[in-house]
Amino acid sequence: MNLFRSLTLTFSLYSVIPMPNVQWREESMQWVFPCLPVVGGVIGGALWLWLRLALWLDLGQALTGAVALLLPIALSGGIHLDGLCDACDALGSHQSRERKLEIMKDSHIGAFGVMGCVLYLLLFFAAWTEVDLTADNLVLLAVIPVTSRSWTALAAVTRKNARGSGLLATFTDAAATGWNRLLCGLWLGICLAFLLCWSTAGRWAAICAALVALGFYHMTKKQFGGLTGDLAGCQLQLLELGMVLAVAVAG
Repeated sequence: MNLFRSLTLTFSLYSVIPMPNVQWREESMQWVFPCLPVVGGVIGGALWLWLRLALWLDLGQALTGAVALLLPIALSGGIHLDGLCDACDALGSHQSRERKLEIMKDSHIGAFGVMGCVLYLLLFFAAWTEVDLTADNLVLLAVIPVTSRSWTALAAVTRKNARGSGLLATFTDAAATGWNRLLCGLWLGICLAFLLCWSTAGRWAAICAALVALGFYHMTKKQFGGLTGDLAGCQLQLLELGMVLAVAVAG
């Protein structure tokens, strides 16, 4: 029952899919992070259906790529893209660590957030238009949202919280940390094993994801002293961009 409540709460927080109302109690919040890849599975399934429909209708690369880019953002409610914008604002400020954390907490978006978001979407759209939509790649692309959420969930329960408060800290404090780490690690291990075994493009995607995660780890440790909810969302978006870009280049 607690797992069902956590799953319902996870979908309520990280998707626009209608869910029953669940109170924010510790037992409901306990398994949110291991449930996050399930949200990715639903988004990946919707992405696979769209790509199959686009192939059946013989749509052009531009329209296919645009919807493939926007669909995961729309289904997630834009919460992770919001984190990327906030992170760009903070990094662009070149202020102290404490000031950067304050900037990320501000609900308003600044010039660096707008520029970062636009450049990110342009590059992501370009990557989508270059992807070869073979049957193997369609399955591979559907696994990417699961992989990005598995990696982000594992980072959330293993890394130091830079702020010590906020939404991410609320859930990590309520999490059964040992089991959360195990389950999130298992999710990520399954996803990476699939990518590595599925195809050459999958291997490139796995390598690219590892490089993005490693670089992001060092950057956030140096610039912020750890992870926040906004930074977790930023990592998720960058992981998805990196993996789709890798599939495009491999093709």
